[in-house]
Formats: sequence, C-alpha cells, structure tokens
Amino acid sequence: MRTKFTAHLVALALAAGSVVLPQHVSAQETFSKAQTNEMHNIIREYLLENPAILNEMIAKLQVAERDQQDKQAREAIASNAKQLFRDENDFVVGNPDGNVTMVEFFDYNCGFCKRSVADVLRFTEEDKNLRIVMKEFPILSEGSIIASRAAIAAKKQGKYWELHLALMAASGGIDNEAMVMSIAAEAGLDVEKLKADMTSDADAIEKSINDNRALAQSLGINGTPAFVIDDNLVPGAMPYEQLATSVKIVRDKGGCQFC
Repeated sequence: MRTKFTAHLVALALAAGSVVLPQHVSAQETFSKAQTNEMHNIIREYLLENPAILNEMIAKLQVAERDQQDKQAREAIASNAKQLFRDENDFVVGNPDGNVTMVEFFDYNCGFCKRSVADVLRFTEEDKNLRIVMKEFPILSEGSIIASRAAIAAKKQGKYWELHLALMAASGGIDNEAMVMSIAAEAGLDVEKLKADMTSDADAIEKSINDNRALAQSLGINGTPAFVIDDNLVPGAMPYEQLATSVKIVRDKGGCQFC
C-alpha cells in the first residue's frame, strides 16, 4: 500500500515538473480511489503552501518551448537555405559578395520596420562585407500588399531601392494604390510604366509574395520585422548592436553554414 510519504514524494516530483516515480515504487502499481484523492489533496496543499514553485514550472516550460522553437527554426533555415538566402527575385543591398548574409522580412506599414531602415543603412556604411537580402512580407493590410507589388515591379526600372526607401519614409499608413503611385512619382519613377509592369508581371509578383509568406510560415515568422542571420532567427525589432553582434558571432565561428 502507498504511504502518505510516498504520495508526498510524488507530489514533489509533479510540482518540480517531473513525473518520475521513486525507484522503489513499481510503475505497475495502481492507485485506489482513496489513495488518488489523498495524493491530489497533498499536491494541492503543497502547491498552496509553496506557490512560488508554479513560477519556476512556468519558467521552465517557457524555456523548453523557446528551445523547441529555436530548434524548429534552425531546421527550417537549413531546409530552405537556398530560397531564404539566394532567391534571385530578392533585392540585395550591401556587398553582394559579402561573407555573411542577413535577411529581413518587412512590411511597408510596419512602424518598427520603418525604424529598422536606419540600421540597414548603417550596416551598408559600416560593414562592407555584409550582404543584406530584402524579403517582401506584406501582412498588415491591403495597402501593404499594393506597396510590395509596386516595389517588386520597380525593379524593371532599376529603382527598387529608391521606392523601398521612399515607401519606408512615408508618414502614416499606406492605404491604397493612389498613395503608392504618389510616393513612386516623388521617388523619380515613371508611374505609368510602374502600373503597366504591375499588371503585366502580376502573376510573377504574386508568386514572389506568396513564396515569402510560405517561407516565413515555415520559419515560424508571424510578424515584422524579422531577421535571419545564418541559422539565427531574430524576431522583432532589435537594436543595431544586437544585430551586429549576431553577425560577428557567425564570423567568429568560421562563417556561414547556410547563408
């Protein structure tokens, strides 16, 4: 018969986040209803007397979940490395032959993305051996999608970067095509040609955007901005120094595995 001491040990094990029974307790043993009720009461009393242990358990669970997410992200990066780092449809800034590649997923209506532009430009000035891949990832609104379509079509005029910077510099939200075209005109693009290219290349443009969405989903990215530096996924807006440290870590360990 189980003793109250044995049940107490079980309670401690459960409270500590472990379900391993003491060695002297057979896994084949079964609890009577009375024993089960006693054990439940002991566990409840123990947790009420030691509520801080719940915080420890939650923290341990969160760490385990983050570790699992990081593992899944690394596996997804490895599986999708070519599309992630070397998709010919993506625009590249910085050094196209840089020894480390940083990928940014962004949305033109994302305030944090707008602020991250300064960091991207700083990288192009201060790290002459960094390759930066821009991933159109419009997820916030229909205006975001129109802006991404226009930016991709602007490549036909050799003015992707000019329109990208102008769209990011726009104050307030980008809501419609008229607003996008006004921004494009101010950036020096031929607006009529831009409209025509958006129409004639509509299928290819949609495929590029949808491919990026599928890629982001496989990596567990559901917000912007998000950065990928070799096998390191950095979700959310991060200070320049943190991104630069991630780049340095890749170089210090011998360079890119995947990028």
